[in-house]
Amino acid sequence: MARAFLFVLDSFGVGGAPDASAYGDEGADTLGHIAEFCAAGAGDRAGLREGPLSLPNMSELGLMHIARPASGRFPAGMQVPEKVYGIYGAATEISRGKDTPSGHWEIAGTPVSFDWGYFPIEGDAFPQEFIDALCREAGVSGILGNCHASGTEIIARLGEEHVRTGKPICYTSSDSVFQVAAHEVHFGLDRLLAFCRLARGLLDPYNIGRVIARPFIGQSVSTFQRTGNRRDFSVLPPEPTLLDRLIEHGRHVHAVGKIGDIFAHQGISRVIKANGNEALMDASLSAIDEAEDGDLVFTNFVDFDMIYGHRRDVPGYAAALEAFDARLPEVHKKLKPGDLVVLTADHGCDPTWRGTDHTRERVPVIAYGPGIRSRSIGVRRSYADIGESIARHLGIPTGPHGRSFL
Repeated sequence: MARAFLFVLDSFGVGGAPDASAYGDEGADTLGHIAEFCAAGAGDRAGLREGPLSLPNMSELGLMHIARPASGRFPAGMQVPEKVYGIYGAATEISRGKDTPSGHWEIAGTPVSFDWGYFPIEGDAFPQEFIDALCREAGVSGILGNCHASGTEIIARLGEEHVRTGKPICYTSSDSVFQVAAHEVHFGLDRLLAFCRLARGLLDPYNIGRVIARPFIGQSVSTFQRTGNRRDFSVLPPEPTLLDRLIEHGRHVHAVGKIGDIFAHQGISRVIKANGNEALMDASLSAIDEAEDGDLVFTNFVDFDMIYGHRRDVPGYAAALEAFDARLPEVHKKLKPGDLVVLTADHGCDPTWRGTDHTRERVPVIAYGPGIRSRSIGVRRSYADIGESIARHLGIPTGPHGRSFL
């Protein structure tokens, strides 16, 4: 039996991107800085965690030996095991950007060679002709926001006005993205999703990568909170990905979390929704039980990025990493001869960095399974090597952009 389980720890970068300075991120290192803060006591939070960052399972699979060649140092305060049991290395992104679609598509063997469209930082973010057309077709009197913003901050700032006026909150970030926050009850979830579908079509000429629906609930600024009904509307990848090739060869792709949205539901056999890292792990374990010979289970663990990275929450990010690491033995117990597990990330989001955006970093590549020999694969020139390694493992032809490390 040959099955593959690909887990993306969203935003878990390991520093060292050679072109980080072009993105204003020279020196960013998600793993390294979290470890440094924890070792200094700045990662402690009463009732949550304390002490140096501890990731024993990923460390035994090679995480410490990934960090040093990727960023030039072992993470501060973390134990370096004498023996490593997995294939381990790092990968450098060649796509233009540090966003979710680019990272995931490149992991699946399809780097992004074009430039995304972005919205200006100063003044109104969105073109007036686009806003006029969107409001007219959606039947709303206007929008709120129209700026670069943090999602939680802008809901706190404009949520009550949104409930009062019925105008959706529209904002962006340094990514190629148009985000819409609206109240699930007062505005309506179905109406929010319809609004975002209209925006997706109107934004195609601007080459914007994603439209994201950000529903929230609550009655006032003190009780507003985002829900798990987020939905991403992405453009299609520029060419067939690993997922498409698997479907073409009669395999099944089990998309857990937001994977289906990221790939615009192309190359997906079934979508398994779950909210939060713990529920995503539960869903992944169930999918492992159900996966057949030749199948891929592909999961995005979004909390690292959405809840902790963007909010610059070092203790929260550290605790989430430790909780994920503690559940890896549950994955190990379900593996059968021929299975392959790959742990990686799509970009960085250093919680110690300035601003609230993603950071350009290398990502870890950990691969293991029954009978797989432990070894270093160094620093790979592209995330696409991950997808082509999975293609080779599952016995389908490899693509043109990556090189298998198996």
